[in-house]
Amino acid sequence: MAEADTALGYEQARDELIEVVRKLEAGGTSLEESLALWERGEELAKVCQHWLEGARARLDSALAAREAAGEE
Repeated sequence: MAEADTALGYEQARDELIEVVRKLEAGGTSLEESLALWERGEELAKVCQHWLEGARARLDSALAAREAAGEE
């Protein structure tokens, strides 16, 4: 993942990914442009996955803390 991509927030990466997919689905781009869009889409998907995994870890941690507090 490129350093600039790690600075993207989830919503920014998601919105850009949606735009990449829209362009690919619309067609009309050269093979080289399509490959560049595909590669960018893969990078953006990784950024989104990173954010989602972080959110899941935070939720799991909060739920575990809540359960531990309830057992005391």
